[in-house]
Amino acid sequence: MAIVVQKFGGSSVADASRMRRVAGRVAAEYDKGNQVTVIVSAMGDTTDDLIALAKQVTNSPSDREMDMFLSTGEQQSASLLAMTLGEMGYQAISLNGSQAGYHTDGRYAKAKILSIDSSRVKKELSDGKIVIITGFQGIDQNGDINTLGRGGSDTSAVAMAVALDADVCEIFTDVDGVYTADPRIVKTAQKMAEISYDEMLEMAAMGALVLQPRSVEMAKQYNIKLSVRSSFNLSEGTMVQEVAQMSKNMEQERIVCGVAHDTNVLKVTLFAVPDMPGIAGKIFVGLAKLGVNIDMIIQSGNRNDCQDLSFTCGRDDQQKVCAFVAGLVDQGLAEDSKIEDDIAKVSIVGAGMISNTGVAATMFAALAEIGCNIDMISTSEIKISCIIDEKRVKDAVLKLHSEFKLDA
Repeated sequence: MAIVVQKFGGSSVADASRMRRVAGRVAAEYDKGNQVTVIVSAMGDTTDDLIALAKQVTNSPSDREMDMFLSTGEQQSASLLAMTLGEMGYQAISLNGSQAGYHTDGRYAKAKILSIDSSRVKKELSDGKIVIITGFQGIDQNGDINTLGRGGSDTSAVAMAVALDADVCEIFTDVDGVYTADPRIVKTAQKMAEISYDEMLEMAAMGALVLQPRSVEMAKQYNIKLSVRSSFNLSEGTMVQEVAQMSKNMEQERIVCGVAHDTNVLKVTLFAVPDMPGIAGKIFVGLAKLGVNIDMIIQSGNRNDCQDLSFTCGRDDQQKVCAFVAGLVDQGLAEDSKIEDDIAKVSIVGAGMISNTGVAATMFAALAEIGCNIDMISTSEIKISCIIDEKRVKDAVLKLHSEFKLDA
């Protein structure tokens, strides 16, 4: 008997007919003799609809009340799926984050999972039930509901797989695996049979929306196999696992495994920042306290004992970043500032970069060929990212996908 954790995204449970399809997939896994735990997202666009509804009564709802409110979306999905399975003759029980034992750190809207008390879930499984759990949420030490941020149900699923020592965690979505690029942009994008944790983590962090980066990070830490599959067909998906578990010739054959892009990018430039010890620390500590995740950072050369400092973050944080930056200027920690929201990030990812030269040169030359200017550059051992004009992102993705021979 295997222990299987399955996660179904919002599009998979968007209406009654899709809910019945999901119930069939869950029941088929249970009929194999496996113990099955299911994590569900809110139905379709429910979360967006709830946010819009909240804005009808206030433009500045408290984070606590928003977490309380948004958590109801997943509860609807969990209960409806349990009802559907019950109608099919299966014993199923729905649990919210608290009942399932998710303990979070108390940060509203962006909480992290501290631990899981899986005793209730294990008891229900041992009693022969299918356990349906609300994703995206947990409970803090004060008994308040915390949500995990967008895509948090992926992390909920991996965390439960860790707690149950599951054999596999299956992530069901509206695509049937991880592709070499967004197939909506690159029609010749290829589905990958397998990808390493590190490559998937970089792809997810660089804008590939198939998996939340935090979920991949946790899967890597605890060596949980992830299977990314479609809930709309029975095709084999993409297995995310350790390099050592992948096909032996996989690493040797490919230098770049995929091209990712992200249009949720905000660039902030601070001009004439005093070149003194502790100034950068003060700036980024302040941003961290606001919960702003920083991606790229570039500091210019010294001019008149001052430097220009640029960084990128998500556009979701634009309002608080703008207010914070204005405060820095008022304090004399920068002479002026500039906020740009018409940019995008394009990245190439591949473990083969570690042992192959000229990858960056090929990327930059390819972008130059199509007249695409590079604003910022960031690298790691297996990733190169460039900030470019948002209007050119599609051209850049298509060119890089072709240049690195990912079309076939």
